[in-house]
Amino acid sequence: MLEKRLHFENQKLTELPVRIAESKNLEMLSIYNNHIGLLPEWLFELEELKFLNLGDNWLTSLPETIGKLKNLHTLDLGHNALTSLPPGIGKLTGLTYFLYISNNQLLHLPHAIVNLKKLRYLNVTDNKLKMLPDDIGKMSALIEIRLYNNRLTALPNSIGKLSNLVELHLMNNELSELPPALANLTKLRELRLCDNKLTKLPRNIGRMKALRHLDLRRNHLNSLPESLFSLKNLRFLDLRANRFTTISESIGKLAGLEKLDLRWNNLKSLPDSLIKLEKRGCIIYR
Repeated sequence: MLEKRLHFENQKLTELPVRIAESKNLEMLSIYNNHIGLLPEWLFELEELKFLNLGDNWLTSLPETIGKLKNLHTLDLGHNALTSLPPGIGKLTGLTYFLYISNNQLLHLPHAIVNLKKLRYLNVTDNKLKMLPDDIGKMSALIEIRLYNNRLTALPNSIGKLSNLVELHLMNNELSELPPALANLTKLRELRLCDNKLTKLPRNIGRMKALRHLDLRRNHLNSLPESLFSLKNLRFLDLRANRFTTISESIGKLAGLEKLDLRWNNLKSLPDSLIKLEKRGCIIYR
């Protein structure tokens, strides 16, 4: 068979059609939204595969032999029931575009995942992760990471080595502090940290000169580091539902700010510099 693209979405399949095994030149396979609970070994002999969508099935585990699919650039494992990933996932060194592992039951990521040094987009949302691999900084091609709706209590220092990162989504975890190395992410434009337990931010956060969107809603913050007010590219700052009683006059130094949200704090007074921000066109919610 000469097919290069096969689709079997939304068919309530409980196993893969055996005829797929004959498609030795297959480059794209989607079996999204079926009832597949077990993958046949012949699937991992289809070494020309570049795109594989296994999302929204009934998978509880993956075999080590998934690592044989070295030409994959995109892999979707989202919306299954995976509790772990095999170390073989680290052999998928051709993954360059996307790795989706969202909406599973993962407690941790295998250390071997850091070998995916060409991967640009990683989505591991809606799992049960408590920590990340210590060497995640080796995944230096990453542009975007989505880790929201997990149970992360800390970030490894090596996260600061992800020098190409543009977006980092960490909402709804259990982070109480951030490593100072995070400020090394000088290309980061979007940092979403709402619904954590943060009591402070790194003092050197002002090094993140590209930052445009900073979401700190529903944390335990009562002050901001002075260096934050040097972020000239910051456009959106959300401080809702924290523990602020005052806001520094230095907030007026945020020359590019377009929207500031201060609601649901216990503010006793507001700085005069807010008037200057409003005159520049900044929308402020008090």
